[in-house]
Amino acid sequence: MKKRKRENVNIVWSFVLVLFLRRRRRLFPLISAFSACILLVLSGISLLFPPLSHQQRNFFHPRHSPLLENGRVALESKMETETVFRVPAGGGSSGRDLWSSRMSAFYHGCSNSSDRFQKSDVKTHPNRYLLIATSGGLNQQRTGITDAVVAAYILNATLVVPRLDQKSYWKDSSNFTEIFDVDWFISFLSNDVKIIKQLPTKGEKVITPYNMRVPRKCTPKCYQNHVLPALNKKHAVQLTKFDYRLSNMLDTDLQKLRCRVNYHGLRFTDPILGMGKKLAKRMRMKSKHFIALHLRFEPDMLAFSGCYFGGGEKERVELAAIRKRWKTLHASNPDKERRHGRCPLTPEEIGIMLRALGFGSDVHMYVASGEVYGGEETLAPLKALFPNFHSKETIASKEELAPFSSFSSRMAALDYIVCDESDVFVTNNNGNMARILAGRRRYFGHKPTIRPNAKKLYKLFLNQNNMTWGEFASRVRTNQIGFMGEPNEVRPGRGEFHENPAACICEDSEAKSKGGPTPQSQPHDEQLAEDDHEQDWLDMDDSENGSSALGNVLHNGTQELEELFSD
Repeated sequence: MKKRKRENVNIVWSFVLVLFLRRRRRLFPLISAFSACILLVLSGISLLFPPLSHQQRNFFHPRHSPLLENGRVALESKMETETVFRVPAGGGSSGRDLWSSRMSAFYHGCSNSSDRFQKSDVKTHPNRYLLIATSGGLNQQRTGITDAVVAAYILNATLVVPRLDQKSYWKDSSNFTEIFDVDWFISFLSNDVKIIKQLPTKGEKVITPYNMRVPRKCTPKCYQNHVLPALNKKHAVQLTKFDYRLSNMLDTDLQKLRCRVNYHGLRFTDPILGMGKKLAKRMRMKSKHFIALHLRFEPDMLAFSGCYFGGGEKERVELAAIRKRWKTLHASNPDKERRHGRCPLTPEEIGIMLRALGFGSDVHMYVASGEVYGGEETLAPLKALFPNFHSKETIASKEELAPFSSFSSRMAALDYIVCDESDVFVTNNNGNMARILAGRRRYFGHKPTIRPNAKKLYKLFLNQNNMTWGEFASRVRTNQIGFMGEPNEVRPGRGEFHENPAACICEDSEAKSKGGPTPQSQPHDEQLAEDDHEQDWLDMDDSENGSSALGNVLHNGTQELEELFSD
C-alpha cells in the first residue's frame, strides 16, 4: 500500500516537472520581473530609513548595551560582521599608575601674599561697605564669594558676609552660616579684607545699600571706574547676580588671594563636613581606592545643551518641550554640537572611556548626580561595566541624610566633599563643580582628575564597531593626554582660573633636578585649543542635584540664560 502511494506521488511530480519545462520560457520573465519589483521596494525603504547612528544603536536600547557574558563585557555590532567590539572585564595594562599623577611630587599649592600686598588694616576705607548677592547653585555661588573678597580688596572696602541665592528655582533657604563656617571665614581672611556679618546702623537705622551690577569679567580698573564712584557717594553698594564678575586675568597677588579664599577661607560647617567625611570613609572601607564620578545627565540640562543622545522620537519630543521654556534659546544643531565636543558624555560612554583607560570592573565608583534622564535604563550600561556602584543615598541611611536632604546646596556639599576625597575624580561635563574641583585637586597635590576630551572621543565612539578593543583603548589613552589632571597640563592663562589656578602652583625645582619620573608628554597646541573651545559649552552654567525643579519655573524674559544652569 505504501509502495503504491509513493509511486502515485512520483507520477504527479513527473507531470508537474513536464509542465514546468514546457512553460519555462514564459515563467522566467515573470519571475525576473517580480524579483526586480521586490528589489526596488527594498531600496526605497532603505532610503527612507537610513542606518542608525552609534547613539541610536547603543544608548537607549539595552540589547545593544554592555552585558556581562562569561566574565567579559561584549558590545556587538548591529551589522553581522566577523569583528566584534568587546570590552574586557579587566582594566588591562595602561602603562601607568591609575591612582596618582606622575609629577605631582614636584608641585605644591602656594598662596601666601608677597611683601607688596597691603594688609586690610592699612588699606580699608572706614566708610565703604561692599555687599554681594550670589546666584546659581553651590559651586557658582562659591566662585562669587571668592571673587567678592578680591573685589572688596580692590575697592578698599569692608565686605559684608555674602548673601546666598534663595529665590532661584532651587528654593534653597540656606544662608551663608548654614553652609560655611562664617567665623573661620572672617578670621582667616582678616589680614586680607575686613569682613563683617551685617551692615552697621546709623543711629537706629540700618544703612540701605545701593544696588547695581557689574559686567562679567570686570577688571580691577572696571571696578574702580564703575563701582568706586557709587561707593564713595552711597557708602554701601550691593552687587547683584554676582557670579563670574571678576576678570580671569589678574596680577599674581590678587590670584593668590583668590586661592586663599577658595582653598582655605571657605570651609563647610561642622555638620556638613562631618557627614561628608563619613561618606568618604565608608567608600574607603569598601576599597583601598575609589573613583568619584560627577554625572550631569538631567533632562533640563540635556534639553539646554541642544544635543541628541539616541533616544529616538520620544527623546526629541520630550527635550524639545523642555527647551521651549527658554524663548531666547537659539535653534540647535545636535550633530554640530557633538562634533565640537559640547555634549556631555552618556553614562555608557563614560564607563567605556574609563575601561579603556585601565579601570577594571572591580573598581568601586561613587556617583554624584541628580535625576538621570531615562532613569535606570540609562544607568544600566554603566552599572554593567562598574557593578560596585554607590551614591550618598546607598551608603547612608535616610535618617543620616535627613538634616541635609531638603536643601539642595547642602546635599551638593556632601557630594563635593566625597569627590574631593576620591583617588580619581571623573566628570562627564565641564560645569562649575567639575571646574572648581579640578582646580582644588591641582592645588592639593594634583590628584588625578579626568575630563573627557569629548571632541576626539566622539569620533571614536562613532566608529567603535569598526576597530578592535585594543586599538580603541589605545586611541582613548592618546586622546586623553592633557585631560588627566597632571601638572603643567594646561598652559597658564588658558581656561578658567578656578579650574587652572596656575598662579598658586609652585614647582620644587631643586627636588625635580635631583631626578624623578619622566614627565608625561604634554598636550599639543591642538589639544589645548580644544580645551579652550570647550568653554563655549561651559558658559551655560549648569545645574546639579536634580534639575527637575526647573520644571516649575516660568520663563522670565529678563533672566540671563546662565542663571538657569548652575551648580
